[in-house]
Amino acid sequence: MSIVFHEKTGVFHIYNEKISYVMTIMRNHQLGQLYFGKRIHDREDFGYLLETISRAMGSYVYAEEKIFSLEHIKQEYGVYGTTDYRHPAVEVLQKNGSRLSDFQYQSHVITPGKPKLAGLPATYTEDDSEAETLTVFLKDPVTGVALQLLYTIFAGEGVIARSARFENDGEETVHLTRAMSLCMDLPDHDYEWLQFSGAWSRERHLRTRRLEYGIQAIDSMRGHSSHEQNPFVILKRPHADEFQGEAIGFSLVYSGNFLAQAEVDAHDTTRVLLGINPACFDWKLESGESFQTPEAVMAYTDRGLNDLSQTYHRLYRRRLARGYWRDRTRPVLLNNWEATYFDFTEERLLEIAQQAKACGVELFVLDDGWFGKRSSDHAGLGDWVANRDRLPGGIEGISEKIEALGMKFGLWFEPEMVNEDSDLYRAHPDWILRTPDRSSSHGRYQYVLDFSRREVVDCIHGMMAKLLREAKISYIKWDMNRSITECYSAALEPERQGEVFHRYILGVYDLYERLTSEFPHVLFESCASGGARFDAGMLYYAPQAWASDDSDAVERLKIQYGSSFCYPISSIGSHVSAVPNHQVRRHTPLHTRANTAYFGTFGYELDLNRLTEEERNEVRAQICFMKQYRQLLQFGTFYRLSSPFEDNVTAWMVVSDDKKEAVVGWYRVLNKVNVSYSRLRLEGLDPDLCYEVIQTGLPTGVGGSGYIPTAADTEADGAKKSEDPVTSSDADGCGSCVPMRSRCKGSHYGDELMHLGLLTTDETAGEVPAEEQESGDFDSRIYVLRAGQL
Repeated sequence: MSIVFHEKTGVFHIYNEKISYVMTIMRNHQLGQLYFGKRIHDREDFGYLLETISRAMGSYVYAEEKIFSLEHIKQEYGVYGTTDYRHPAVEVLQKNGSRLSDFQYQSHVITPGKPKLAGLPATYTEDDSEAETLTVFLKDPVTGVALQLLYTIFAGEGVIARSARFENDGEETVHLTRAMSLCMDLPDHDYEWLQFSGAWSRERHLRTRRLEYGIQAIDSMRGHSSHEQNPFVILKRPHADEFQGEAIGFSLVYSGNFLAQAEVDAHDTTRVLLGINPACFDWKLESGESFQTPEAVMAYTDRGLNDLSQTYHRLYRRRLARGYWRDRTRPVLLNNWEATYFDFTEERLLEIAQQAKACGVELFVLDDGWFGKRSSDHAGLGDWVANRDRLPGGIEGISEKIEALGMKFGLWFEPEMVNEDSDLYRAHPDWILRTPDRSSSHGRYQYVLDFSRREVVDCIHGMMAKLLREAKISYIKWDMNRSITECYSAALEPERQGEVFHRYILGVYDLYERLTSEFPHVLFESCASGGARFDAGMLYYAPQAWASDDSDAVERLKIQYGSSFCYPISSIGSHVSAVPNHQVRRHTPLHTRANTAYFGTFGYELDLNRLTEEERNEVRAQICFMKQYRQLLQFGTFYRLSSPFEDNVTAWMVVSDDKKEAVVGWYRVLNKVNVSYSRLRLEGLDPDLCYEVIQTGLPTGVGGSGYIPTAADTEADGAKKSEDPVTSSDADGCGSCVPMRSRCKGSHYGDELMHLGLLTTDETAGEVPAEEQESGDFDSRIYVLRAGQL
């Protein structure tokens, strides 16, 4: 890992063993982009990559020549209007109405480690040896506005983190109307654009298209990153796939309005922009004030999309997520929402909790409806005080009773919202985002609190912190169930109304920072009507997020598959829910619901009392399986094998760091008859190790015997988790669990499984016997691989 500046030629070379990033100080003192990709040798002069030529209709910077046109030069942080006609990275509105800038190189500094971004989530280091940072200082000579461009390269990873910081060193006030986190000019457009789009209950579906002339973009103007688009895109070469080929990922560590855009010009150059959405953005920068953009993280691979995803998984799991729960396996929970909705009493909750404990659940979560006058979604939001009619002992009482059962207690909040029918709204009607003299739109009968105001955040913090101090709360589900409309703050002057969207999300981050700092052992899970804020910014404060309100196992295949392109498995909230499913009314087998949810944080969203005893025994076995394999499932190396967007069969797997253990998930949506034999090529195994292959995750009633983990596995897992405040209940291992139904499928070397494949043929390849009940629609299997003797 090194950052080199060649003073004679003005070339910066940022590189490690995987990647190189090269840029140069051009003759106009601006920064030019020369190369980003696979590691190349360092040399003093890369000037040959800065190509210039005379073209008709070109505009040129220097008199008496027709060569130097910014329109045809790859730049680091482009500005519109001075011979460059592409969309810019920055726009500064000045007192005289001009929007032109000329950020010229002044100096630079190379420092070990990585600086923090004040008030913003960002990747970090725990030791200065893990990364190195280049800060380039530029300045506009007319306005006096200074610009710092930050580049951090991490040791051993094909990743560069970027951001920009503006300081107004001039005398006059200016307005930032565009301030992107990243601008990247690529020399060609031979890429496919991958985006992750959808809507409520179908988030992060993969969409692929070829880059063409003009603009391809995704964005959000909802006040949050949104269900509709995710602030992450990939550019890959057309021949690249999961297992080979070049790709570049662009991820924004931000939870508010964003823009991700690729612009292909008439000469095939591609400009990528990523950052805060410039629509409705206007930041007043008075003399002496500064503005920091969010961080963008770009990653390169020449080994396919799985390798790109694994790069993000490692970085975000270890150096974006923080705190006590970062490296710890997550507790198996049961959430009461789909079991009761608003219709519950303390007695009913305890009945559900008692059965959950009997099945091995470790954490009981009380969802919406416990506070104020909250008997429906029309009232109560903002009044974070327990409803004593429902909970006679308050949150303190119910939390103590849950802990007395041997579980930990979790609680739902929606701190950013308020109902008109609430004490908070009646006391402070001016605390919502509302435009004067305009009607106010509601969503779910609620309004958005003005988190750009310190006093609003202070009030909500006070109520939440009081509960966390007084009750035994080990987990918080932080929800957010509507987008922002009529975005206007009564506390800001008219010239600063363009700041409200960004100030709002800074207020959300501030509340998260205060609560996670004061209560470091509480596990926070972010949620936004499902996956409307499933982004890297949230991961900095909450190590897991509810992936979607759609808990149907078949729908979750696409949602979790798409999420895995950027976000680690340990961050994906995934539950087993009742059938018929409450979102799509589909009946999926209990084993398939669990087999899908294993590849995430895992939990249940149903009343276990409503299951048959046979089904509860199956749940006990599922929970026992998850407890034994969650370290591998949540923190192993994840591979996508077969895509639900392309095939009737979805498959993925995780492999341990030492490659001695793996778990494979296989899912078939619709059954077929008289089909071909089938195999599944595995990935990431040691070719020289021999693996015992055990098929498990089978439906109720299917034969097979034997619990999969060894006694040594159980003892080691129990000892490892016994110190955790929530997961300590599995310290006694799985001796009381119902055995997981399983079948031994033989032993095979790693090279066999990777090159020949795992045979997945079943009865559907021929005439299914009349008595055969195993295969059907929405079928699935789990395969456990353990290195041993042939």
